[in-house]
Amino acid sequence: MTQTEFIQIVMPFKDKLYRLAKRLLVSSEEAEDATQEVLMKLWAKKKGMGRYRNVEAFAMTMTKNFCLDRLKSKQSGNLKLVHSNYADETKSLQRQVEVNDSLQWVEKIMDTLPEQQKLVLQLRDIEEYSFEEIAEMLDMQPATVRVTLSRARKMVREKLVEKHNYGIR
Repeated sequence: MTQTEFIQIVMPFKDKLYRLAKRLLVSSEEAEDATQEVLMKLWAKKKGMGRYRNVEAFAMTMTKNFCLDRLKSKQSGNLKLVHSNYADETKSLQRQVEVNDSLQWVEKIMDTLPEQQKLVLQLRDIEEYSFEEIAEMLDMQPATVRVTLSRARKMVREKLVEKHNYGIR
């Protein structure tokens, strides 16, 4: 595989790799390092890349595993899991404040979810992968992915409604 072929295959989804790494590692610098590391590993495996049915799914799995390894390592004492790649472009300042507040609450709620639910929610709702792709990446059955996503969404919804209704009843 030539460098040009590699770039044509890998570059279309490199931003997704970064967003997943950012979601898991929080720090932009850590996410950039993780993305670069995964891209270097892909380059090292370029000769065998034709064996993979879905190179993007393989790369996402590599990114997820690399980030989780980083979080488990001793060097990651100051890293935590959060989500911060939302943007709201409404004009109203009040609306912006409300949306930012809600997003902060969603981030805090997502921090309380089990690891698998966080990943499934990120991959499905943020990265917009299909259930089959997520199942392949996380080595799960598609039905299990659906159940996990449903439980994660329900938990986020319930806790967010609870926060919004605090003090009203």
